[in-house]
Amino acid sequence: MVYLALEPRAASEAIRLAAIAGWCVWVGSDAITPEEHHRLCANGAQLTRFSYPLANAIPDVIADSLVTIEEHHPGEIVWVQHVWSEGAN
Repeated sequence: MVYLALEPRAASEAIRLAAIAGWCVWVGSDAITPEEHHRLCANGAQLTRFSYPLANAIPDVIADSLVTIEEHHPGEIVWVQHVWSEGAN
């Protein structure tokens, strides 16, 4: 299983849950710092950090990110954080 976390708070939670279950997490460049990424990976996290931000990304950017994840994890279930757009109920 793979998590795609778009925001820092969700990234922290996904990383915590993935560590327990042995799953992978992918995040945008705005979800964790390069230093956090390095530290977490050094401690065994299965974590990939995109070189671009995802927190406010348009749907096409998220779709491209999912294509990349699929290339690295073919056939895996991917859970994607949903972010409500401003003004949504």
